[in-house]
Amino acid sequence: MGDATSPSTAGEEAFPWHLGVFDAHCHPTDTVASQDDIPKMKARALVIMATRYEDQDLVRQFASRYGVQPETAKTLWDQDANNCDTQLVPSFGWHPWFSYLTFDDSGSSHSTAEKLDVSQYYKSVLSPSPSDEFISSLPEPRPLSGLLRQLRANLEDYPHALVGEIGIDRSFRLPTHWTVSDKGERNEGLTPGGREGRPLSPYRVQIDHQRKILKAQLHLAGELGRPVSVHGVAAHGILFETLRETWQGHERAVMSKRERKRRINAVNADASQATAEKDKDRISRSQPYPPRICLHSYSGPPDALKQYLEPDIPTMIYFSFSRLVNFSNRSEKAIEVVKAIPDDRILVESDCHRAGEEMDELLEDMVRLVCRIKGWSLMEGVDLLAKNFRNFVFGEQTSD
Repeated sequence: MGDATSPSTAGEEAFPWHLGVFDAHCHPTDTVASQDDIPKMKARALVIMATRYEDQDLVRQFASRYGVQPETAKTLWDQDANNCDTQLVPSFGWHPWFSYLTFDDSGSSHSTAEKLDVSQYYKSVLSPSPSDEFISSLPEPRPLSGLLRQLRANLEDYPHALVGEIGIDRSFRLPTHWTVSDKGERNEGLTPGGREGRPLSPYRVQIDHQRKILKAQLHLAGELGRPVSVHGVAAHGILFETLRETWQGHERAVMSKRERKRRINAVNADASQATAEKDKDRISRSQPYPPRICLHSYSGPPDALKQYLEPDIPTMIYFSFSRLVNFSNRSEKAIEVVKAIPDDRILVESDCHRAGEEMDELLEDMVRLVCRIKGWSLMEGVDLLAKNFRNFVFGEQTSD
């Protein structure tokens, strides 16, 4: 681990890496060779995302080498640990950009792509309807049932694992197919399956199809009690409605002002403890919605926050921010959103596709920026963000 006290820029206050700094969302498996840089990192823990068929096993490989273990998890919260090894929390799931590669076989006889009219399938889930030439460049889609079996197995093998990256994206367009010259220039250091610099086609994945793939993964996360990391671009209303559908009928009872006052003034500690235990038991049971949701690199407007913070929502919703997405340019909207988010619901991330020094720098920059916006000291901010990470990832409520 690097020097935990050195500032990133001359004249800046030394950054308190020793308190524990946590990356809520990143993609180091996109550059596999960078895993050798993980032991040199300053961050205490990274939540590493899977997105597509090509990287699910890579997340397992990274986690088998550096993953959080029961015997090492407690060191994550040691505020005097200058030389802790960086630990990884795996996250498994299918990103909306790749949702077209999975066909919904629920309630259908189509259990394999061989029984599916592949051309007709792609024409039904992509818009505008793709050409036959473009379809011929696409791989055969796989059944949703198989995706869910693999996801369940990965989650059962890794008790701390999240579900992600999943979500909805209205703006993404599929990349064009590889040409002979493109393949010759391909960067062999990048994990296959992504855009990799290719031009974009005009084709988008139908929103209804994205919703089906998302909801299936949300329900499995709820069944197994796992938090989720959610991607939402140009789809904030649709994304909220999709999430809300998972908890409809399970809303929390909201107390009136009189009831809240009575609760505050109550002196019966046993009754309060019983209520807390009841709430804890409800949250731990299998539900159709995830227990905790992080909206990663949240790009919605400040007004949209209110719908996610309604007191009757039975899941805890967090918002994470990255320099690469939210603050690549100065954004007054992003600043106002950060100001408006409750202190106990904010997280930071690098969203970086390579482990190592760059990831640490992006993480430090984001922490410093959040602290400035929130008016926190660095020590206060790093401590608060660590508590939020612990609550989101592990479901461990902390108190001062």
